[in-house]
Order: sequence, then C-alpha cells, then structure tokens
Amino acid sequence: MSKGVYLGIDVGSVSTNVVLMDKDKNLLEKHYIRTHGRPIDAVKKGLESIKGFCSDKKVLGVGTTGSGRKLAAQMVGADVVKNEITAHAMAALSYNEKVQTVLEIGGQDSKIIILRDGIVTDFAMNSVCAAGTGSFLDQQASRLGIKIEEFGPLALKSNVELRIAGRCSVFAESDMIHKQQMGNHITDILAGLCTALVRNYLNNLGKGKDIQGPIMFQGGVAANPGIVKAFEKELNHKILIPEHFDVMGAYGSAILALLLEDKGSGSIFNGFGAVEDDFSPSSFICQDCGNGCEVVELYRNGAVNGTWGDRCGKYQNKIQQKTS
Repeated sequence: MSKGVYLGIDVGSVSTNVVLMDKDKNLLEKHYIRTHGRPIDAVKKGLESIKGFCSDKKVLGVGTTGSGRKLAAQMVGADVVKNEITAHAMAALSYNEKVQTVLEIGGQDSKIIILRDGIVTDFAMNSVCAAGTGSFLDQQASRLGIKIEEFGPLALKSNVELRIAGRCSVFAESDMIHKQQMGNHITDILAGLCTALVRNYLNNLGKGKDIQGPIMFQGGVAANPGIVKAFEKELNHKILIPEHFDVMGAYGSAILALLLEDKGSGSIFNGFGAVEDDFSPSSFICQDCGNGCEVVELYRNGAVNGTWGDRCGKYQNKIQQKTS
C-alpha cells in the first residue's frame, strides 16, 4: 500500500524550496534550489529532485507560497495557495505552539510575525531595503573576501562593540571600508555588520511591535550565529532556531495541505508531468474597467493552463469553467 505524503513549495526571488512531509509532519525530503530569475525552471528542478522519492508514495496534498506561489500552483495543481506570513506562522507553531514572535530573514526580504495564542495578530514585511536581508551579508562577505559560511563564526570571535551604519547598504559599505582603513580587525567588522543588520531590522520591521518570547528565528540567515547573538543581545531574550529553519515557508505550506486533506478534500495535484511540459507565461493589461489589472496567463504546451491577476476574477473564472 502506498504511503501518503504532502508537498510544499516556496518560490522566492532568491531560492525555491521544495519539501515532502508525512502525515505526522515529519520532513522526509527538502531541496533548496536557486531561482536565478527563472521560477518555472526552479519548480521543475524541485519536482525532479523528489520525483524518484515519490515512486512508492501518493501525494495527498500540495501547498504553495512565496512571491511565485500562484505560478507554482498552476504548474503543479496546488490545493492550498497562501502568503508567506501564513505559511511561516504555521511552520513555527508546529515546532513550538507557544511561540509569540517569529523573525524571518531570507535572501531578498524579511518579515516579523506576532502571534498570540496561535493566531497571527500583527506582522510586517520588508521587500525593498536590501540592508536587512541575506543579500546584504553576502555582499559584505564578498567585499571582505570571506565565504558566507565563515561570516557568523568569525563574528563570534569579536569582543569589541564596533558600530557600523546599517540603515542603507550603500552607507554600510562606505562605513565598513572606513573602519577597515582605520585598522579595525575583520572579526570586529563582521560583528559590527551583524549588529547593524539586527538594528536595521528592529528599527524597520520591529518598530511598534510587541516582541515577546518565545521568539523563533527562521530563514536562511538563521544559519549565521553572529546574527543570532546580535538578536539575543538586542532583545535580551533567548532565540529559538527550528531544525529546518531554511525551508519553513515550504514546510508550512505542506502542513496547510495536510490540514485541508484532513477535512476530506481530495487533492488536485497534477502529478510530475510538469517536469516534462513546456510552460511560458504572458501578460496583458485588461482595459475593461478603470482597475487596469495586469492579467497573467500561463501556457502549458501551448494552451492556457492558468490565469491570475484580475481583481474581478473574470479571466480566472473562464479557466475554471473550461476545466470543470
């Protein structure tokens, strides 16, 4: 008898994460794929990477999230399509149901989620300023000639409180170069950059938020112990890091698919045929009313497979009528 599994896909601008989970919420497989501006190829690679693992298993539910969640949903046939706030909150609560604050920093965006009694009561996202994201750390590591994996451990060796301007990535670079020219040690500069990122994060996303413990930190930047230490110092609170901190969005999506399946809803998963099919997106501005919606059409092997972006649902409904 085949075993049931749940598929979660998180399509972001930097990475596309794909996970497989069993009915007990155990993560069976996880894959991190660089999106490289080609989300269709990234989703295909993700499906290809787990296809063999699913040969004796049945996919009972699929969830998608991230900035490319609608695209991925149309490609694979997703049962649940949710934003990143919902997916990350669900994943955090599965690790610790008492969590009250979720800090999340990815490659190009960051977010804070305030939870009370397992319910999202407040949140903020930052998808504009690079100074508070992983790309900021990548850039500075590159400038200093070190691997990003060495960033955190080296920062922990510092005992000096070096202040670096972190409000803007341009100012941070300029200030960092100035500190180098003054002869500061690289470990102190790295520690200063960690503190700058955390200060920038809290000043932007955390401003006015009721940050209480337990506090969970997730996203790829949670791998940096220098950032963790800086958060603990600024917040004066222990920071929890979940085991699969790097794929929590995809994991939360898989949990949402599980919850839907528990209600008796059958999955609309298309299978792994998407790996072989040809997908191409197109878009147009609808002129039928003053909204001027940008409507996206996804073609699968030359035929329209999905449509989204229209506020009134006119084009989406046409696709649903054709497929029903």
